[in-house]
Amino acid sequence: MESWQLTSYPEIDMVIRLVIAAFIGGIIGYERAKAGKAAGLRTNLLVCVGAALFTIISIYGFGENGDPSRVAAGVVVGIGFLGAGTILRQEKGVAGLTTAATIWSVAAIGLAVGTGLYVIAGVAAVIVPIALRFLPHHHPMSD
Repeated sequence: MESWQLTSYPEIDMVIRLVIAAFIGGIIGYERAKAGKAAGLRTNLLVCVGAALFTIISIYGFGENGDPSRVAAGVVVGIGFLGAGTILRQEKGVAGLTTAATIWSVAAIGLAVGTGLYVIAGVAAVIVPIALRFLPHHHPMSD
């Protein structure tokens, strides 16, 4: 058993990773929903679970011929497009940058959970809500 595996059963380990990703994405999404942001609980939970699932599939689904780093790169690009869709230029400035950055960060956490990097995912899962809740806003249109 590898050090990053939680059990000696790969299928159970995969399920646990998805549950962890759902929990972390849900926590961050709950904070966003409570703040009244468009990308709330469901969006962040789904992004985190989706990124973890793509990562798990890339590790276990393609055997020796697979390259998990290519799937991770694809997730980053795909999330970039999703995040870009949340950014709006308005008369007073730009809105949605923090939402886009949150979606990007949640996807990265999902990738970390999917690969079994639980400690780094956990640290990021603490940093992101703290940054969202306690760091000052510099511009009223920056969220």
